[in-house]
Amino acid sequence: MNLKFKKILHPNLTNMLSTKIKFLSLGIIGGSLFIVQSCSKDTSGATGWEYNNPKNGGYLNIEYTEQETGPGLVLIEGGTFTMGRTEQEITQDWDNMPRRVTVSSFYLDQTEITNQFYRDYLYWLKRVYDVDYPDVARKATPDTLVWRDKLAFMEPYVEYYFRHPAFKNYPVVGVNWLQANDYCAWRTDRVNENILVREGILKMDPVGQVADNNFNTDAYLSGQYEGLVKSDLEDLDPSKGEGATRKVKMEDGIFLPRYRLPTEAEWEFAALGLIGNTTEELITERRLYPWNGHILRNADDSFKGEMMANYKRGRGDNMGTSGKLNDNADITAEVTSYWPNDYGLYNMAGNVNEWVMDVYRPLTPEDVSDFRAFRGNVYKTVTRNEDNTVADKDSLGRIKYRNVTEAESADRRNYRKADNINYLDGDKESSTSYESEDNDDEALGKMMYEFGATSMINNRSRVYKGGSWKDRAYYMSPGTRRFLDERLSTEHIGFRCAMTRVGSPIGLGGGKKK
Repeated sequence: MNLKFKKILHPNLTNMLSTKIKFLSLGIIGGSLFIVQSCSKDTSGATGWEYNNPKNGGYLNIEYTEQETGPGLVLIEGGTFTMGRTEQEITQDWDNMPRRVTVSSFYLDQTEITNQFYRDYLYWLKRVYDVDYPDVARKATPDTLVWRDKLAFMEPYVEYYFRHPAFKNYPVVGVNWLQANDYCAWRTDRVNENILVREGILKMDPVGQVADNNFNTDAYLSGQYEGLVKSDLEDLDPSKGEGATRKVKMEDGIFLPRYRLPTEAEWEFAALGLIGNTTEELITERRLYPWNGHILRNADDSFKGEMMANYKRGRGDNMGTSGKLNDNADITAEVTSYWPNDYGLYNMAGNVNEWVMDVYRPLTPEDVSDFRAFRGNVYKTVTRNEDNTVADKDSLGRIKYRNVTEAESADRRNYRKADNINYLDGDKESSTSYESEDNDDEALGKMMYEFGATSMINNRSRVYKGGSWKDRAYYMSPGTRRFLDERLSTEHIGFRCAMTRVGSPIGLGGGKKK
């Protein structure tokens, strides 16, 4: 058998190199993989037909080894845990009743998004859109005026915190929930674009990407973005002719899933870091904070007495006494300050609060499913033309989406409409206005919580968690939850991104039974 080696950068591209290649991973050397041509054939266990052979139609079967870990992310191995209150309910909101749920494995940023990372985002927006759409970057800019206090001198933070390089590794604040989601979408596209460049499929095109002509993952997959092509993949469909090529598809496993905000359940699970408290299936100690014990100082002999997080110790005490500052931070601290939890995540308590995906409802812990708990589903679908082709991109180069209609969901048993934010808590059936002829869920939700009169709860209320430099220790318990209108921002709320884990929940080397 003739062995022939070829060096490549991504294992999922090898099936397109030759119809005769059957590769074996021999190891990772310097970030590259080596493949070997084999005499064996990859055939379907269902039909016996050979895969990746244009002579029999070109049935495609991609060898997939493992999900690539995106930049900045840490794998959070999922599992079951008791979500909700671990501290006394001093606010008496009773909105975090304990509930046992299961969280799937996912990825989460090791740190909060920094000012530098967010400035990279604004730079790209200005470079691509400023000539035609200058409002895009302006609307994405953090509100630096959130630092102002009528009875405190906070103007230095207004002027310097976001822009000065001294604060570049500090968490970005003044970003509302909507802006945080837009950042996640932009980050998805930049990471996937970089993967295509790395794999030799596209060339860098910083000059040509202007206005709607910019790389967008959805636009690329729908055939509405070409880019500077370096080398497309071989198309094994014999009807396309010899030497035909094609774009990357989701089935190739090259693109990473979307960056997004974590759900409340995911964030809380990751913050507790119970993987460090587990022996077999026994959780040896329930945690109040992302570390063991009920105190806020380090119990290790090497660092005994040092603060575990950045928080407000008491009235008028933001950082301790000169000469022995207890947490070394008057406002926020650098995102890699203090000790990471057992997942390797920094500042899951203190520093800044963090946005999560969920819409706030007081009774959510009692209502949500016990697997992948989440409130806030609004089901969408791609906007299409009359001939069922994907509609043209919008002016910013993004694919258009719309809510699923009730007619499209008529025969479904798991849902009947797109917007399920109010389900069981704010919809007509759960409202005291259930006899009303008004079928508008938004109006009924306002009636239920008397928005603007006795509460600020509506469908724009988003959960944030974690405690901050401005909060007392109580809010650093991961089970606490507060909410704010998604259009508002503060000087104590930041965010970090998450990503869905596909395939095995444990990854390679997990040592678990298949």
